[in-house]
Amino acid sequence: MRDPSVGGRQPAGVLWDLDGTLVDSESYWIEGEYALIERFGGTWTDADALAMVGNDLVRTGEALRARGVDMSVDEIVRFLLDGVIARMGERVPWRPGAQALIAECLARGVPCAMVTASYRDYAQAVADALPAGSFGAIVPGEEVSAGKPDPEGYWRAAELLGVEAGRCVILEDSHTGVQAAINSGMPAVAIPFIVDVPDAPGLSRVGSLEELTVDLLGQIADGRVVRTV
Repeated sequence: MRDPSVGGRQPAGVLWDLDGTLVDSESYWIEGEYALIERFGGTWTDADALAMVGNDLVRTGEALRARGVDMSVDEIVRFLLDGVIARMGERVPWRPGAQALIAECLARGVPCAMVTASYRDYAQAVADALPAGSFGAIVPGEEVSAGKPDPEGYWRAAELLGVEAGRCVILEDSHTGVQAAINSGMPAVAIPFIVDVPDAPGLSRVGSLEELTVDLLGQIADGRVVRTV
């Protein structure tokens, strides 16, 4: 019997979320949030931090300001970004299987794009830690008119890659990001990490990027739904 994970067409493109999907950076963001709260004597909890996962940075800045951080939203966002970029310079905490899957895409000629609520300088710092050409496009949060769960970023990524959107596969780890993927109409794979991702019709779900290959993503692009978790 043929192995169902082998063969078939390749996906037109693979569209990656950044935080929690490509890199395990959430602890870096949370460190920055708590640092600001402690500086200004505000109130913040782990539940508050988890509620920010997958959301755009402006929303996080507004939430921190509402909890007592006496800085503008732009200043808060810049503080958080600078802190995470500095930590990435020390060590990039790749999610298991991320580098291998990106390398396979590069070797097979499958274009990848990064679609993130974070800003370009941070996204570029992560992309620069990978082999040249790993990402053909980056769509950061400050360059779209509406953040996730709006699908604008994913539509823009497919456009920038110059590929058929309907045969791209989106990789996401959060409920907000998965909702953006669903709203885009593109096939999507949820890899739940820090926060729960509710099931949805047609949504593939795996426990790790290590379970994915270019051939399997091609099958998902063609309509197969894979669920291992």
